[in-house]
Amino acid sequence: MARLDADVNALFELAHEGENVADDLAKEVEALSKLADELETKTLLSGEKDRLNAIVTIHPGAGGTESQDWAEMLLRMYLRWAERNGFCATITEILAGEEAGVKSVTLEVQGEHAYGLLQGESGVHRLVRISPFDQAARRHTSFASVFVIPEIDETIEVVIRPEDLRIDTFRSSGHGGQHVNVTDSAVRITHLATGIAAQCQNERSQHKNKDMAMKILRSRLYEHELAKRQEKARQLNEAKPEIAFGSQIRSYVLHPYRLIKDHRTKVEIGDVERVLDGDLDRLIRSHLLGRKKGFGKWESREE
Repeated sequence: MARLDADVNALFELAHEGENVADDLAKEVEALSKLADELETKTLLSGEKDRLNAIVTIHPGAGGTESQDWAEMLLRMYLRWAERNGFCATITEILAGEEAGVKSVTLEVQGEHAYGLLQGESGVHRLVRISPFDQAARRHTSFASVFVIPEIDETIEVVIRPEDLRIDTFRSSGHGGQHVNVTDSAVRITHLATGIAAQCQNERSQHKNKDMAMKILRSRLYEHELAKRQEKARQLNEAKPEIAFGSQIRSYVLHPYRLIKDHRTKVEIGDVERVLDGDLDRLIRSHLLGRKKGFGKWESREE
């Protein structure tokens, strides 16, 4: 911050001396604006769980190959977002589609405030495009759901009795290559009392897969318990209106025009490729601001 201030002051001095510094000054102002946005975003991440790692699960909706391909596009978008922002993203479970795409995928995103930044991605994502799988080149609408939960760390106690668990091992499935292996090391752990399950097939070591599956299971049980408590609170105070925005949170339109629109914050972005390549910062920041303001009806459009 001090360096940017010094650079801007130096440019003003050069301008007073008659130098043409308009382009350089514009770059410095843009850098200052970006830094201010980043600092503001950090101030919005004050929730109890915001600091935790995130577990992201993606499932395609009805539509077969078309929706499965869309789910894989979302997977790539989040992997690229993590890479852009210095997070470590690991695919812990993936089930490939028959022709293309994925039937389901879970990834762990590790880094400071990963959950706080990604929690607003939970919901249904809608894609409108000319289908690459339709020989008649017709327009298709596809849906995929994204579910983000915090990875519970050791400071939050979740009691799991060994007798309440069923542990199954099986052969990994999927594309193979760098994401999964094809040995008999995959592990699925089911919590018998709730039916909640978690699995991992990313590591060659069955022990490591079991440890990761337990981490995911602990997080899902924690989220399950929170949901039960929230439902009880809602029943006790039914007169209080519940904040709900419907299941569809965002549309990605590639045809007949190109536009991404977040239906909660009303933010619109015309550079679709940039967003699909992982530039989610503006959408994430707008959601955090909306959460703070209670999602007021403001319009924001970017070409």
